[in-house]
Amino acid sequence: MAREYQSQFPFPGRVEWIGVRPGRGKPMQAVNSVAATVAGALQGDFFQGPPSAPRQVTLIQSEHLAVIGALLQRPPVDPASLRRNIVVSGINLKALLGARFRIGTAVLQATGDCAPCGQMEENLGPGGYNAMRNHGGITASVIQDGEIAVGDLVQPGSSK
Repeated sequence: MAREYQSQFPFPGRVEWIGVRPGRGKPMQAVNSVAATVAGALQGDFFQGPPSAPRQVTLIQSEHLAVIGALLQRPPVDPASLRRNIVVSGINLKALLGARFRIGTAVLQATGDCAPCGQMEENLGPGGYNAMRNHGGITASVIQDGEIAVGDLVQPGSSK
């Protein structure tokens, strides 16, 4: 019975923020839209992984920005400090693990958890790593080229 419920989503999610990192060690830059390609990932992002790369795109829930901030005893964190590409609201990203989903005209495959790295201690301060544990979002591969823009819907169950 639970397996049946795992594919049911009452509402689509929504893209709230998009960021790309133009180079190693460079800060994230917010953009209004981005091209996602099977061959490389997100246009303008430092990471340009091959089609088989499971971490071409990183996503985090906007609801978790407030949780991470609360665990650090401050307001919601700035998504640029987390080094994630796409912030979405209104959908449980962990429920998408292993599934395909559409954002704008692109189709992605959720490939795994996006665990925090030691950089979170530097970006968020002491406790940043632990504040992000289980709130770091997911990784994904691009399955179908397309454009992703702020305001686009995140729709589970899309196929090629």
